[in-house]
Amino acid sequence: MLSMTGYGKGVYDENDIELTCEIKTVNNRYLDVSIKAPRVFASCDDLVRNTVKEKLTRGHADVYISLKDKRERDASLVVDTALALSYYNAAKTLKEQIPELIDDLTLTSVLRYPEVLKQEDATALDETLVTALKSALISALDSLNKMRLVEGEKLKADMLSRVALIEKTVEEISDRAPTIAKEYKDKLTARVQEYLSGAAIDESRLLTEVAVFTDKSNIDEELTRLRSHIAQFRSICEEGVVGRKLDFLVQEFNREANTTCSKSNDVTITRLGLALKNEIEKIREQVQNLE
Repeated sequence: MLSMTGYGKGVYDENDIELTCEIKTVNNRYLDVSIKAPRVFASCDDLVRNTVKEKLTRGHADVYISLKDKRERDASLVVDTALALSYYNAAKTLKEQIPELIDDLTLTSVLRYPEVLKQEDATALDETLVTALKSALISALDSLNKMRLVEGEKLKADMLSRVALIEKTVEEISDRAPTIAKEYKDKLTARVQEYLSGAAIDESRLLTEVAVFTDKSNIDEELTRLRSHIAQFRSICEEGVVGRKLDFLVQEFNREANTTCSKSNDVTITRLGLALKNEIEKIREQVQNLE
C-alpha cells in the first residue's frame, strides 16, 4: 500500500556533471506531472513524464532538476544569414527613399545588429546529460516510493484499527436489533391498555402493527452487507494500488450506515450508527491519501 504523499531525491555526480533530481508528490485524483528544469532539458519532458508514469499511477508530482556541467566545451558563433539580409534590404530601401543619408553599411555594422550573431550554448544536450538525467530521476523515484511505502503502511495500520472498531459497532447493533420489536410490542400494548382503560385488546391487530413495524425497521441486510464490506476492506488492504477500490468501498460503507440509522427507529442503534459513520468518515479521509 502506497501513500500519494512523499519526497525523493536522486543525484548523479560523474564525468564533471552534477545533476540533482527532486520529486515531491501530493494527493490528486489522476497522475499530474509538473517539471522545472534547465532549458537544456527542454526536449526531455516526455522522457521525464514517461519515467514517472512507470513508478506512479496517481497524485500530483513536482519534478525539480538542477545541473552543474563542469566539462570544458568550446562554444561556437552562428550567423543568422536571413536576418542579416533583412537588415541589409531594409537599409537599401531606406537609402532609396532618403538619398541624403550617409551610407555607412559595412560587414562589421551588420554583425552588430541584434540577433545576427549568436553564440551557441556550450552546454547543449548530449547523450551524457540524458544518461545523467535518467540515473538521477530513477534514483529519486525509488527514494520517493520507499517513503510512500512507509507512509502507506502507517495509513493501513490506522485504517485497519478503525475497521476493527466498525466491526465491533456492527456486532453491538446486531445484538441490539432483535430486541427492538419486543420493546415496541410492550410499549404499544401498554399504550393501548391505557387508552382502553382495561378493555380487551385485539391481539391480532396488535400483532399486525408489530409485524409492520418489524419489517420497516429490519436491518439484517444492511448488517450482512457491512460485514461483507469489512471482509473486503481487509482483503483489499493486502494489495498494492488500492486507493480507488477503497474509495468506492467506503462509499458503500457509508450508504449502509445511513440506511441503518434511518430504518432502526431506536435511539441506541441510531447512536451506534452515528459512531459507525464517524469511523467511516475518518477512514474516507485516509483513503484520499492512498495511491
